[in-house]
Amino acid sequence: MAEASVQLQISTLPNSPGVYQYYDKNEKLLYVGKAKNLKKRVASYFTKQHDNARIRLLVKKIKTVKHIVVATETDALLLENNLIKKYQPRYNVLLKDDKSYPWICIKNERFPRVFSTRRLIKDGSEYFGPYTSMKTVHTLLDLIRGLYQLRTCNYDLAEEKIRNDKYKVCLEYHLGNCLGPCEGKQTEADYNENIEAIRNIIKGNFKDSLNQFKNQMKQYAADLKFEDAQRVKEKIDVLENYQAKSTVVNPKINNVDVFSIVSDESYGYVNFLQISFGSIIRSHTLEIKKKLDESDKELLTLAVIELRQRFNSQSKELYLPFKIETEEGLKVHIPKAGDKKKILDLSLRNAKYYRMERFKQAKIVDPNRHENRIMAQMKKDLRLSEEPRHIECFDNSNIQGTNPVAACVVFKNGKPSKKDYRKFNIKTVEGPDDFASMEEVVYRRYKRLKEEEQPLPQLIIIDGGKGQLSSALKSLEKLDLRGKIAIIGIAKRLEELFYPDDPIPLYLDKKSETLKIIQQLRNEAHRFGITFHRDKRSKEALGTVLETIPGIGEKTVIQLLKQFKSTKRIKKASFDELADVIGTSRAKKIVTHLQEAE
Repeated sequence: MAEASVQLQISTLPNSPGVYQYYDKNEKLLYVGKAKNLKKRVASYFTKQHDNARIRLLVKKIKTVKHIVVATETDALLLENNLIKKYQPRYNVLLKDDKSYPWICIKNERFPRVFSTRRLIKDGSEYFGPYTSMKTVHTLLDLIRGLYQLRTCNYDLAEEKIRNDKYKVCLEYHLGNCLGPCEGKQTEADYNENIEAIRNIIKGNFKDSLNQFKNQMKQYAADLKFEDAQRVKEKIDVLENYQAKSTVVNPKINNVDVFSIVSDESYGYVNFLQISFGSIIRSHTLEIKKKLDESDKELLTLAVIELRQRFNSQSKELYLPFKIETEEGLKVHIPKAGDKKKILDLSLRNAKYYRMERFKQAKIVDPNRHENRIMAQMKKDLRLSEEPRHIECFDNSNIQGTNPVAACVVFKNGKPSKKDYRKFNIKTVEGPDDFASMEEVVYRRYKRLKEEEQPLPQLIIIDGGKGQLSSALKSLEKLDLRGKIAIIGIAKRLEELFYPDDPIPLYLDKKSETLKIIQQLRNEAHRFGITFHRDKRSKEALGTVLETIPGIGEKTVIQLLKQFKSTKRIKKASFDELADVIGTSRAKKIVTHLQEAE
């Protein structure tokens, strides 16, 4: 498919947080920005008059809009920062400096210190973040220090130096903020237990710490130290409301390529995320047209080679959804949980959004492609011998056995064809017999189509289980159509699809487009049938009431229904409106009778 116009690209953007990138006609990156709602933000560039000459010039040059979907605004902010630092786009005058976001560091040393920093030093220390707000970092560190006594000095607490009494405890020890490991007053094992608890707090696992806080608060309350209990309660509130760190960046994930794939009948969509020291520095989705019904495995194998060559990737580590053949020397992970799985899920999410956009663009530019894709999918899902371009669905309606009716709705190319809908009064069945009613209407429908040499559907859907399906099959046999038209029944409870001569029902994925179209057909048949049933009951009830009025006969009732179309309108009609149709004398009798009945 040719590159879509900018307006078309904007019309199919998702209403999600993310980062957008503007490129010129030469595929040169002009600008990177973040958005709470990608579609609204990008559209605003093209719908309003800009006072800033720089932005006016930028908008004139934009030919391609690319984007990366993320989970939250915070993620978008971090990712925007990473991309601007990496590519230095011409029109990004802000964030081009060396500003970096704060991290929390657990230092690689005996009795580790825990502190905030903006510099990442590769000395084996652990870094968590980055955080978009220094206030968040301070809040977390205050919480940690309030719960665990940690050293703040930068002494080298080697075992030998402590044993030789090299250091003396400082004021922090006397204030109760440190337990004095410098004099051997706290063991390394005890200190490291606290560090493990702190790791959990920073990662967002507050369960153990919250329990400890709550016990501490209860103890203060029991000792009547209510001010101390209130201070601890405030910390609990902050902990409970605190959001865990961003999933976009994890400093342990360094120099990795992430690939994911989604596909349909005709195309595969492979997303590529490039991670450099925990930051996403590139996202690209490749659309691959299938030629020989290739599997996802084959498509992903080709895409990994193509994308790594195109972007000259030197990464030796890959995160993939499943095993594929790769060149020698590459380390492949298939993540199942944790931070690695979150990044793989993010890649898959971008691939899905890209696929949705292409569908939306295709719908606008080439509606037939969308229709063809859905028809091919339905043929495959429902195990049909041909595409169901013409589908008919039947539903019975009767309440307490009165006024039995049936409805037939028609879909062509996956869309309702309302001019072809048909209503049926049940003629040969006495009482509420759904099976016999279904047999009658299916017979009448296709007998007529055959007699009039009208085109027959490729698929018939019966709203009901095995019983109704068997009844419909009898009619097709009588008309010598069994085996010539595919027919299935759908049971309401579990959305089971029943096939003739197959005792085991078919269950479709609840999110599949095929099931959604079948449900739409069933719901439309139900709505159409119920409406017809109610109208019939109302007319019959009103007809009976009107005909009991002295001087009002069947012809008068028919006259009124022809003019007003429904019972509601007759009841709401004024005396003058009724008189215009049936004369003043009969109108007066009807109005008087209806008023007395009310």
